[in-house]
Amino acid sequence: MSQAPPIVETIGLCQNYGPVQVLHDISVEIPAGATGLLGPNGSGKSTLLRTLLGLLPLRQGSARVLGHDVATEELSIRRRIGLVPESDCLIPGMNAVEMTTYAGQLVGMHRTDAIERAHEVLYYVGLGEARYRELGGYSQGMKQRLKLAQALVHDPDLLLLDEPTNGMDPPGRDAMLQLIRDVTEAKGVSVLLSTHLLPDVEQTCDQVIVLKEGRVVETRAVERELLDAGRIFDLRGRGDFDSLAATLQGQGQEAEVIRDGLRVTLIDGAEIELIFAAMHQHRETVQVRHLIEAGRSLQDSFIEAVS
Repeated sequence: MSQAPPIVETIGLCQNYGPVQVLHDISVEIPAGATGLLGPNGSGKSTLLRTLLGLLPLRQGSARVLGHDVATEELSIRRRIGLVPESDCLIPGMNAVEMTTYAGQLVGMHRTDAIERAHEVLYYVGLGEARYRELGGYSQGMKQRLKLAQALVHDPDLLLLDEPTNGMDPPGRDAMLQLIRDVTEAKGVSVLLSTHLLPDVEQTCDQVIVLKEGRVVETRAVERELLDAGRIFDLRGRGDFDSLAATLQGQGQEAEVIRDGLRVTLIDGAEIELIFAAMHQHRETVQVRHLIEAGRSLQDSFIEAVS
């Protein structure tokens, strides 16, 4: 079976604002599904999204989105993409139905179809009861959900989300992240999520690309299922962690020596007591001072990548 083509592919992509180069030799292949674009503020995330949309001309290199060339087929790309921008893009005096309908018409939908679809997506994002309210009375969380509705109105194949939880309170943020996950898993829409918030990526994405100062510094999978199940543990201390790792590997577990310790992934239903037994077996050569659930392994990786 042939492998599905990537939804985004860039080769040697460079971008600049005047004399300042912002993106340096970005070469990535992004598969279908949910991918996080992670990096500190100013790392080039938004610039990369604008380049993929064709809003900024390519300075060097090449890029394809959903099989279309960014340099020559930007309109074809925009018809198949939904965008949730970081900044507000709402027209005063409109209500949510009018605003979402207008967004559908901008990508070529007939007005009747756009109105019908607007009602559907507004209910989907939780704005059904507020869809006729004037936008000036919307909270920040409601505005973010409206931007998501606008991005979904034309049934895109790919969503580009730029800091979609900005300004939201914890309940609203959790609801937004659940919507993003549902869009991928239930609706089959691929997602490229640009954010500086690691928990957003952990809760929604299957893989992550880390940017620093306009360069890709890491690409990795997000082991969300293992993190949620509490199956990954970090052991910190000193001693012969290589031998401890070998013992655990011999018992069918995953063990990787890391800085000042060991990361253990329990598989096949193993319990934490297995780690304690191995520690006891190596008590003469290994001193374990801390054993913690590695619920922030992505954070560790992110800090190491950008430091």
